[in-house]
Amino acid sequence: MKQTWPHLLTAFLLMGGWAAFANRGHPMPAPLLAGLVQGCLSALITLGLKRLIEGLVPRLGVVLTVVVAWAISFSLLFTLHSLAGTPEVLLTLAIPNVVATIYAALYATALGRAT
Repeated sequence: MKQTWPHLLTAFLLMGGWAAFANRGHPMPAPLLAGLVQGCLSALITLGLKRLIEGLVPRLGVVLTVVVAWAISFSLLFTLHSLAGTPEVLLTLAIPNVVATIYAALYATALGRAT
């Protein structure tokens, strides 16, 4: 899949769906808003994470690149969910942040081995 939009749509649906599920115990519109915020952020993170990793691995190495990618992802998600009033912020972030960090580690490692 060379097109970007399927990756963005998948990130939006899967991670946005997770956020809505994680906040399901709260009255509407909290779950819906959490899902929309997470879906949009996951799409943006998916778009930028690859480029970030490609730019940082040659400069910082694999380990520091993964730490930077995690820190940016977590900070962005935590801040924007807090501002949006997401009730279950840490639960909401659990799956998307783990997935983004695993992706960063795998991709950075692959790039590190190729150089």
